[in-house]
Parts: sequence; structure tokens; C-alpha cells
Amino acid sequence: MKNTEDISKIIGDNLKRIRTDHGLSLGQLAAMSGVSKVMLSQIEKGASNPSINTVWKIADALEVPYTALLDQQVDGGTVIAREDVPVQPLDGGLGELRCYYHHTPERHFELFHMTLRPGESFTSQGHGERTDEYTFVLAGALTLTLDDGGHRLAAGDAIHFRSDKAHRYHSDGPDELGLMIINYYR
Repeated sequence: MKNTEDISKIIGDNLKRIRTDHGLSLGQLAAMSGVSKVMLSQIEKGASNPSINTVWKIADALEVPYTALLDQQVDGGTVIAREDVPVQPLDGGLGELRCYYHHTPERHFELFHMTLRPGESFTSQGHGERTDEYTFVLAGALTLTLDDGGHRLAAGDAIHFRSDKAHRYHSDGPDELGLMIINYYR
């Protein structure tokens, strides 16, 4: 089973590799991402478990998909057991996010499972230009707030939208919200 220490180490190792591949210092990446140099250093050392939005800021600054920082290679035909997928807690323990499939040069999407406790909300910053999100409600009820207003979806409903701007998920109703989310990179 993967725990937060595992995910912190994975993110840290990937961040250091990608940053150095881009020829950037911690200071340069801090200026580009808006994440402090101290925080970036702690993340690289695996001493900090960054929030989901912090990871998005770093990924956007590096111009890489979010999952490039969570990268675990999975070969085709391999079963991915839920307990083997790293869990990234949503800010404040509101729920959790698991990435089952990562963006690769051959696969231009990421597949996530997200849960959100009843009555809680989570705001995701935009995922960069030329990114679409496909969200399917597995359980519970969702109010998704976009630039054009709120959209209410029940279990079995789906929505597609351009995800280059912040969007807010709200778990409406008495049950935990379960979502399948695909971020597609055009």
C-alpha cells in the first residue's frame, strides 16, 4: 500500500529530475511557479507533502502534465490494484485523489478517482492551456462551478469542459461524492 511518505518521495524525486532536466535552479522555478524556494527544496527532499494545487502550480511552471510529478510507470495489460495507487489527500482532509493512469508521450490523458466528503468543496486551479476535463459522477451528487455557472450532476451523469481555469467541485447530498476524472491534453 502506498502512503503519503511514498507519494512525497515520488513527487520529490520527479520534481528534482524534471527541474534539473529543464536546467532550472530552485530560485528560477520558485519565480516561475509562485511556490517558495524553501517549499520546493522541502518537496524535493521528500520532507513535505505538497497540496494538489501546489503540484499543479509546479507542473504548469515546468510545462509538464500534473502526473509527470507523480509518475509511476505502468506497463500495458497490468492490473492496477487500488491499494497500490498512491493517495494524495485533498487539502484539509476533504477527500482524496488517486491517479490510475499518467500522461505519457503515447497517452495524452490522465485518469483520476476523486472522493469528497458530503458537504465539502474542493477548488482545482486550471490545468493549463489546451486541456479538457471529462468528469463522470460515480456516486453522490456534484455541483461543479465553472466560469459559466454551476452544473448539478447526479450519479451516472457526466460533463466535459475546458479545464484551463479554476473550477470548484462541491459534494451535495448526504453521501460521499465519487468521481472519475480524465484530463485530456490536446
